[in-house]
Amino acid sequence: MKKAAGNALHGVGRRKSSVARVWLKAGSGEIKVNGKTSKEYFPTDAARDAVTFPFRVLSTGNTFDVKVTVHGGGVTGQSEAIKLGISRALLIGDETLRRQMREFSLITVDSRVKERKKYGQKGARRKFQFVKR
Repeated sequence: MKKAAGNALHGVGRRKSSVARVWLKAGSGEIKVNGKTSKEYFPTDAARDAVTFPFRVLSTGNTFDVKVTVHGGGVTGQSEAIKLGISRALLIGDETLRRQMREFSLITVDSRVKERKKYGQKGARRKFQFVKR
């Protein structure tokens, strides 16, 4: 999480098994995820809303162009990782936003990950079906 070359702001977000590297640059509000627009990349409105949430909350709508490289995980994990990366990059640009971001849990890391399957069981918690006879 540092200022990148040429007035760009850089932030990294992680969620579940997704990692998003985010660069913010002054611009018109264009969001590119792995070379595609967010509308092309994310199939659901909920995922697109998660990505734009920091801008809507902080009223910084169309002032930044966003370039993201994200890998790992699924749609939800990737969109939440991007949200955290954008929030961290914005925080580097303006430290006074910290209190407002904290209110909306934008810089709070959600560290929950999938629990592993155990041997001798069907899943993480579920046991094999018991046979009486």
